[in-house]
Amino acid sequence: MRGAFRIATLRGIPLRVHYSFLLVLPFLVLLFGQAFRAAAEAAQVPPERLLGSPYLWGLGLAVSLFLAVLVHELAHSLYALRKGGEVSDITLMMIGGVSRITRMPEGPRQEAVMAFAGPATSLVLGGLFLALSVPLAHARSYNLYFAVFYLGSLNVFLGLFNLLPAFPMDGGRILRALLAGRLGRVRATRVAGAIGKLFAVVFGLLGLFGGNFILVIIAFFVFMGAEGESRQVDMESRLARVRVRELMVARTASVDAEDSLGEVAERMRLERRRALPVVEGGRVVGLVLLASVRQVPAERRAQVRVRQVAQPVPELTPEATAWEALKEMGQRRLPQLPVVQDGVLVGTVTQDDVMRGLELRELEDTHPQGPWGLGRRESPT
Repeated sequence: MRGAFRIATLRGIPLRVHYSFLLVLPFLVLLFGQAFRAAAEAAQVPPERLLGSPYLWGLGLAVSLFLAVLVHELAHSLYALRKGGEVSDITLMMIGGVSRITRMPEGPRQEAVMAFAGPATSLVLGGLFLALSVPLAHARSYNLYFAVFYLGSLNVFLGLFNLLPAFPMDGGRILRALLAGRLGRVRATRVAGAIGKLFAVVFGLLGLFGGNFILVIIAFFVFMGAEGESRQVDMESRLARVRVRELMVARTASVDAEDSLGEVAERMRLERRRALPVVEGGRVVGLVLLASVRQVPAERRAQVRVRQVAQPVPELTPEATAWEALKEMGQRRLPQLPVVQDGVLVGTVTQDDVMRGLELRELEDTHPQGPWGLGRRESPT
């Protein structure tokens, strides 16, 4: 995800922090610091018995909130991995955390359990911390009690909030999974998305009239998340009906893995290409990008072989769906993919090709009698 930097890796999952988190952190510290006295009274702790500045406690609570979010997202991701899914990364953002699960576990039931894993983990942790706080309260260990009590409260709040049946929160995903068997994935997503937008409007109004800036931000992201998920599932359903062979350009120009970057740069310049498939022994082994060539100084390109900078690519066949092609290009951040048949290059497909196919499929859906009318063609990238 753009605008994020890696802080660690766990079970092969990169853990990232988005810059928006750093922007909202001082605001949360201020918010928690101002609410410090009320929070202490709610926990039945005399504020004067707590050591340190209210804003120092605010910093601790803000960081604890995002750690709770991280554990919540890890629960989703680890369950997905266990059930055969794939996880690209986990990113902490202004409004919480996002697990980018690039391949979901199969079936609505698995999706529902995966969605429930996060809130369940938060609720269990919250319950444990609250139970641990009871003996600390009796022992009058005010500082430790207050910290443990609020760790428990934050996790319980996080778990319950995410169980609201409002897409894209976990409760909305559980609702979609439950509805998918009867309505289908597309209609179930629309229903869950509509409910999510309704919650977003309620959150927004409460935030505006209550002067709660954070709630207004949450409302905005909930609304945009619900809208974005609905659009993505609708796009997926259309592109899943289109084969790569209907969109690909029957172009077989390629470079050898042992060619120099100097030769590749010249070919790209003459042929006006931004990417070229890389072959070795007649089989496709990768893709060389213009951006990769430009990163090597011109005076060194004659000494650098293509294989040293080639990007790995999946084996995309003409019978793969347009959705699979678009998803692979998006995840790998590639402008195009080679299309292969039995390991031999037969063409290429670009993101523009797929989006053009989507537009034509939408046109066909609104005019059922119209022809699909997509054929192979020769054209430069």
